[in-house]
Amino acid sequence: MTTVSTELVRTLERLDVEYLFGYPGGRAIELLEALAESTIEVVRPRDEREASVMAEMHGRLHRKPGVLTGQGPWIGSIGAIGQLEARLGSSPMVVLTEASERGEYSTLAPYQQARGDYGGFALPKILDGIAKEWWFPRTAKETLRTTQLAFKHATAGRPGPTAVILDGDAVTAEIPETDEPPTLWPPEEQVRNWESRPTESDVERAGEHLATAERSAIIAGNGVHAAGAYDELEAVAERYEAVVTTSYLGKSTIAETHPLAAGVIGSFGHEGANRAVSEADTLLVVGCRLNPMDTNWGAASFVRPDEQTIIHADIDSRNAGWVYPADVGLIGDAKRGLSALDRAAEAYAPGNDWARERARDARESFRVAECDSDAEPIKPQRAVTAIDGIVDENTLVTADSGNNRFWLLNYLQTPARRTYFGSGGVGGMGWGGPAAVSAAITTDRDVVAVAGDGGFAMTMTCVETAVEYGVAPTFVVLNDTGLGMVRQMDDSIPGVEFHDTDFVRVAEGFGAEGTRVRSPANLDETLATAKAADVPTVVDVRIDPDEEMAEKLQSSFYESVGGLHE
Repeated sequence: MTTVSTELVRTLERLDVEYLFGYPGGRAIELLEALAESTIEVVRPRDEREASVMAEMHGRLHRKPGVLTGQGPWIGSIGAIGQLEARLGSSPMVVLTEASERGEYSTLAPYQQARGDYGGFALPKILDGIAKEWWFPRTAKETLRTTQLAFKHATAGRPGPTAVILDGDAVTAEIPETDEPPTLWPPEEQVRNWESRPTESDVERAGEHLATAERSAIIAGNGVHAAGAYDELEAVAERYEAVVTTSYLGKSTIAETHPLAAGVIGSFGHEGANRAVSEADTLLVVGCRLNPMDTNWGAASFVRPDEQTIIHADIDSRNAGWVYPADVGLIGDAKRGLSALDRAAEAYAPGNDWARERARDARESFRVAECDSDAEPIKPQRAVTAIDGIVDENTLVTADSGNNRFWLLNYLQTPARRTYFGSGGVGGMGWGGPAAVSAAITTDRDVVAVAGDGGFAMTMTCVETAVEYGVAPTFVVLNDTGLGMVRQMDDSIPGVEFHDTDFVRVAEGFGAEGTRVRSPANLDETLATAKAADVPTVVDVRIDPDEEMAEKLQSSFYESVGGLHE
């Protein structure tokens, strides 16, 4: 006989789970107790919010489910931020939580009770609004089976978060040795998924459109990251001589130094990339739903279905042709779809210089005069140029939400694939720091986290987690002592000014190092030293609060529809 909690751990091990992110509490403690003798490393940050971000980043980075655990009331509240990002950003995640049941006391003026009875609250309803799928099993076999299904559905089709709400009695129950029906199958077999691919006729039609186009452009989204379709993306771009632009979440699906790379499209994207999409006669959209920011809020002169041929490749048929009517839909995994397009082009004879010339011109958007400014306070463009100087092919950058991510989007030119990850599913502040710690713990890469002072302060306890787990990411705070994006919308809004927190002392209090930079003269050297340090280092970069992000970065297409919609 063995208990459910012990068998849950065996299931995780058999599914090659290496890390579990969580915080002890409620009946999740039984699961954590069973992990004490496991090879799975438990990463315990300072709260469930940071744990949820770390699990989401793990799923996004490694393309297999990040596992999150903790007590139900907190997983369903502060722990929702990473789950929301996973849902809207298509990151695989499995959440193992509980409903804080108190047995026969659960209906007696209950405390923390989350199963939805009178007097408590309904965790299932919360998770129903976030997760792709969720389960509330009540028996031993149900618990193990639904955990298997959670892993299956987290990666089936478009990835996302799934959840199992562990019943207290079931977690500690013993599993009968007799193989009574229904049969519990081995987890390796139960979680198996099969890849989808577009039909041959759709591939043939799409290939003909691209082969006969005079000006082809690709919009690569997060689906290329999710499928690991980097070689295939470059092969199709080179085969059909197409400019490659990306969505925000698709940034670094291609090295932005590649001869066909044009940068990021959208309302605060690169003007050159936006122009390339507008000028194209044929668009191949891969793994991108085309949200309002991507489309410059529907600017009529940007994407024009009546004048342009649109080929939309997506793993979810609901997404293809969702925002703009598509001439051809390629339904399936981006890797499979792009591979098929590459093979369909074997008879295509290159001979069009438009793409390389257009991409070369578009890449000029990565530099502006402010990137070399010696002004104090430091121009944010200059700060990002310094960050760009320490980012190489082995460095991962995590970007928080707010003005900082748009400065990064424009002036950090990623030198290699899969080097940039940003909060862009739900776009919550406080994401960048914990995401960086997760990446540092689970890879051997150098990691640089970039956030504004507002977002950094929300989750700065992640610096202590980095110290505890012996990793050394660099935390760059673009500090304008305020809620920059909101303040620049309207500085009369209450609450947009922040107390000037001493992040150097905060870092030192956590056992890390900290330094403040006010002048461009020592910015580059300070960042290089911080990145080379063997302990986490916080670099507090004082940027010019009056450098208007929207004024400097909004695209001409976005301006045409009236400006700031954030």
